[in-house]
Amino acid sequence: MFSSSRIKAVVLALLLISVGTLASITYATHSWSNYHWSHDSNSLTLSIGDNVTSQWDERLAQASNDWSQSAILDANIVTGATNPKNCKAVAGRVEVCNSKYGNNGWLGIASIWVSGSHIAKGTVKLNDTYFNAAKYNTVAWRNMVVCQEVGHTFGLNHQDEDFNNLNLGTCMDYTNDPTGTAGTNGALNNEHPNTHDYDELALIYSHLDSATTAPASRGASAQTDVDTSNPSEWGKAIRKSSDGANSLYERDLGKGHKIFTFVIWAK
Repeated sequence: MFSSSRIKAVVLALLLISVGTLASITYATHSWSNYHWSHDSNSLTLSIGDNVTSQWDERLAQASNDWSQSAILDANIVTGATNPKNCKAVAGRVEVCNSKYGNNGWLGIASIWVSGSHIAKGTVKLNDTYFNAAKYNTVAWRNMVVCQEVGHTFGLNHQDEDFNNLNLGTCMDYTNDPTGTAGTNGALNNEHPNTHDYDELALIYSHLDSATTAPASRGASAQTDVDTSNPSEWGKAIRKSSDGANSLYERDLGKGHKIFTFVIWAK
């Protein structure tokens, strides 16, 4: 019987043949610049720290399972290593947290600390101040936001940033209706990744590095702890979504170290 890593390596090789010829024709690329986890094998195993309450456990498990369908990536849930309220980044892994972060406007954020082009550590924060409200306290909204924010920590960008467009059938797409049942955004469900997300991951991780930043991170010790719950700590806005809201921020820590924060705002 073949091991899961062997199977992933074979599937990845097949994907790269097709992706190289089809992806650029069918879709626009949606990688997060060239940022990625350094890896020295054809299968990247990334630890996802579970710092969430029972209300979120199933949603995080779903996101982990969804993203692990990728030919290149295993997103393994492990015991969290931080306080959910502070949700400090831990080298070589992604910490996922939920808490009542306050009426600060954001529904969910994903932050990544980078050294050069390599991701050193990341956090996902889910704001229960809004998720406890009727509009967002649904399985669909929880699935979409945790899936999208975790996806950002792998190096993925949004496929679309217009809340009013037809759903693309991926959590990496902005929408007013993640279920696709209200009629305003079409019939596709935006709660999970789609094939293009998996193809994009195959492209991002198609090359091998000389070392790996998961789990042992290089360069992370030089990076300052920042409270990403506070918008004033995000740095400068470098991109807006179609509704004019700032959707991506960059904070330069010097010497090639930066923090990027993706934001999905509560409506």
